[in-house]
Amino acid sequence: MSSKLHRTVALVGMMGSGKTAVGTEVARRLGVPFLDSDREIERAANATIAEIFARDGEPFFRERETAVLHRLLHGTPCILSTGGGAFLAEANRAMIEADGVALWLDADVDLLWSRVKHKTTRPLLMTDNPRRTLGEIFERRVPVYALAGLRVAVRPGASIAETAAQVIDVLKSRPDVVSDDGTTEGS
Repeated sequence: MSSKLHRTVALVGMMGSGKTAVGTEVARRLGVPFLDSDREIERAANATIAEIFARDGEPFFRERETAVLHRLLHGTPCILSTGGGAFLAEANRAMIEADGVALWLDADVDLLWSRVKHKTTRPLLMTDNPRRTLGEIFERRVPVYALAGLRVAVRPGASIAETAAQVIDVLKSRPDVVSDDGTTEGS
């Protein structure tokens, strides 16, 4: 029996939590598009996120992010990787809740650091002490990510495939999001 995605799933969480890697695998398994809001912003601006931050500042970037999220949430249901800060804005959370569902990929700060410490594409970590900065961002953001409707704990050592299987299991707990027979509950 095949699964049908009824609502866009917005993956939320910290940088390095696996939103892109896991999201790509979940989309492949469900046979739906995978979209990345940061890539969509870069394409529209013809610039990288780091360049947008440097040239236009974070407030400008956040405005573009909200506009792109709105467009993507109103398209074909998909798996959507959101930028680490996207879910922080109350308007974005409300939009995701109204038009999709948020799933938090919950990874601890040590796992996140192991994944992002060698990356040069994280503008928020361009500081004198990026490990401490990551911890500070983590502490501020986790209470907001906890507002997501769904959550998957990302285990150190778990493969992308294993985490994707966990995500799909959690999504199937919500027949309004994913159903095995192509119908929503009550249809």
